[in-house]
Amino acid sequence: MAEGPFRVMLRMQIKPGMQEEFERVWLEVGDSVTSHPANLGQWLSRDEEEGVYWIVSDWVDEPRFREFEHSDRHLEHRTRLHPYRSGGSMTTMRVVAHLSGAASAGSHGEWAGVR
Repeated sequence: MAEGPFRVMLRMQIKPGMQEEFERVWLEVGDSVTSHPANLGQWLSRDEEEGVYWIVSDWVDEPRFREFEHSDRHLEHRTRLHPYRSGGSMTTMRVVAHLSGAASAGSHGEWAGVR
């Protein structure tokens, strides 16, 4: 079985009243991550807990992520986002399986009827 992508998950606590600006700046600087040839995509999600965001970033492998992590462009990216942050954490993992969903314009009733 081939190894899946290397996933980085960041939990960011944003200073009160700065969430909207944080989201705007995250979008502005996002291409410094997604333009890297080893990046598979990145998502920003707002938690139900006030001021908490999750950034999920997938990479072809860990060595290429670590190469990016130590780059000047990553340092610039972090510097732009740091003023909004009051805390956070990072965890990494290997994706072991992926099941694609069947998202469509169909309804739940149509789905339930197909068996």
